[in-house]
Amino acid sequence: MNDPEQTVMFKEKVFLESDTDDSSAEADAATAVHPAAPDHVPSKQSPGVSLDASVAAPATQPAPPSAAQENSLEQKVIDEALKKCFDPEIPVNIWELGLIYDVNVSPEGVAAVKMTLTAPACPVAGSLPGEVETRIKAIPGITDAKVELVWDPPWNTEMMSRVAKVMLGM
Repeated sequence: MNDPEQTVMFKEKVFLESDTDDSSAEADAATAVHPAAPDHVPSKQSPGVSLDASVAAPATQPAPPSAAQENSLEQKVIDEALKKCFDPEIPVNIWELGLIYDVNVSPEGVAAVKMTLTAPACPVAGSLPGEVETRIKAIPGITDAKVELVWDPPWNTEMMSRVAKVMLGM
């Protein structure tokens, strides 16, 4: 299982199939409680932050999706794009690394993502946001995608999910 995506999926499967609490031995770290999102992301959209104003609507207006459909599209963005995108230097996806600060899908199907990198001088600064945008645009129901690279708050290892920390031996 050398493929990073398969490794993450295996660790998530182990977690989902386990019934272990935080008081278990360190040897059982791979099955520790794992939040639905990285520790630093309370929800798919941070409270009080609206990205819709900075995103242009598509030329043709499809029927607006219901709130449930929007949440479904946000979850698809996470599952089908963000959890499948890896920093080439780290064998953990960008979602688990805590590089994603906000995910929002407008009623028009426009996905807006705020993300950061591990450091401003990160070698993938020029390519990773574009890769994320391309992966999101490939999702059915998404009409456009905007990825904003932000540096505040600065990324640190506390932003990583428990799965990422286990995978990296932390």
